[in-house]
Amino acid sequence: MSNAGRTPGSNAEASPIKLIIQIPCFNEEGTLPMTLADLPRELPGIDVVEWLVIDDGSTDRTVELARELGVDHIVSHGRNRGLATAFMTGIDACLRAGAHVIVNTDADNQYQGSSISDLVAPVLAGRADMVVGERPIAQIDDFSRTKKVLQRLGSSVVRRFSGTGVRDAASGFRAYSRGAAMQVQVFGKYTYTMETIVQAGWNGIAIESVPIGVNPKTRDSRLVKSSSRYVWRSAQAIIRSFALYKPFRFFFMIGLVPFALGVLLLIRWLGLYLFQDEYTSRVPSLLAGIGLIVVAAQLWAVAFLADLQAANRRIVEDLRLRASRADYGDESRTG
Repeated sequence: MSNAGRTPGSNAEASPIKLIIQIPCFNEEGTLPMTLADLPRELPGIDVVEWLVIDDGSTDRTVELARELGVDHIVSHGRNRGLATAFMTGIDACLRAGAHVIVNTDADNQYQGSSISDLVAPVLAGRADMVVGERPIAQIDDFSRTKKVLQRLGSSVVRRFSGTGVRDAASGFRAYSRGAAMQVQVFGKYTYTMETIVQAGWNGIAIESVPIGVNPKTRDSRLVKSSSRYVWRSAQAIIRSFALYKPFRFFFMIGLVPFALGVLLLIRWLGLYLFQDEYTSRVPSLLAGIGLIVVAAQLWAVAFLADLQAANRRIVEDLRLRASRADYGDESRTG
């Protein structure tokens, strides 16, 4: 595990430890000032704290306000490309700016800036490369009962799929070590939250959750327009990650469904053939059973091929990581 922070025995004078707080923004002139006012400029164990705003095609005064309020780095999209893309643009910009630790927060001032010290502590201590802030979901009055149930259910599913202990999978308040940030990939366009946890869990990246504080609601969520849509999009992200990182298990489990149905139909056909005296047509059960088993065999063949492709993907990911280290410079801190 690469440690982005200062650990005992590291040479602090050689290169100051830099933390960059990135904030994806889309038309956030109403909330960006209070968000920035809540962010720290100094933290224990950190030599330099900088802010970075990702302007995702804003048409208001977001960029002008960011400059006026002292934001150190601003990167802009020519048009709105969505939260997931803005997140990845920020990660890239932070790495190029020499960040040893990266914190992602929201522009609506949902997360308390005072919790950033708790968020980065496990990274600085070398215990984790990715830390997710756990909101007090049960105590947030702005969340409906349905939303609270969905949050708990979604986090439970992500924990099961990823093999991690993350309690608030939808939280965008996160800290990354430099090494972990180089490995982040997001394939979905909707959000990055659940997908990156599944990815980190299956790639063996050390993850922790820490309790954080939240601020009063400033505006409605632009990501969760309806509960049903949010559930559907989140399910897509989890399933996509499962198919990508565990393809053999994914397609094998799907193949079990037609295989089991096919076997049941063949047992039915055999029972009718052996024990029923009067004539009835048994051909439909026979043909359907054989057809379903053939479908299962095809899915298992896909599982085998996908597993081989996954091996190639792991090689490509390793080459991508090496290229990233050469491109960004490997400034990770180790003890």
